[in-house]
Amino acid sequence: MASLTDFFIASAHAEGAAPAAQQPDPLMSFLPLILIFVVFYFLLIRPQQKKVKEHKAMVDALKKGDEVVTNGGLLGRVTEVGENFVQLRVADNVEVRVQRQAVAALMPKGTMKDAL
Repeated sequence: MASLTDFFIASAHAEGAAPAAQQPDPLMSFLPLILIFVVFYFLLIRPQQKKVKEHKAMVDALKKGDEVVTNGGLLGRVTEVGENFVQLRVADNVEVRVQRQAVAALMPKGTMKDAL
């Protein structure tokens, strides 16, 4: 029985005598997180910011006579442009007022004529 306990004790001393494992570099442990953030930035954040900037420029450039589509799918011709609202003619004698930010897209001239 003594030889069995000596065997376990000897192996325990041998483990303590082994050189300590090196700790990984802190930068290397954060590298995957940094890479994931860079990928998200270039694939998600940056294109979204570009799209928002283009939409803002389009909304700021609206003028009387432009044909637009709203976020709700309403097709109309701009008859009046205010600071926060735009008035659209959607049919004969039918005009609606919508927020400028609700304009989704600028349509080519003649789109309304084709839709009627």
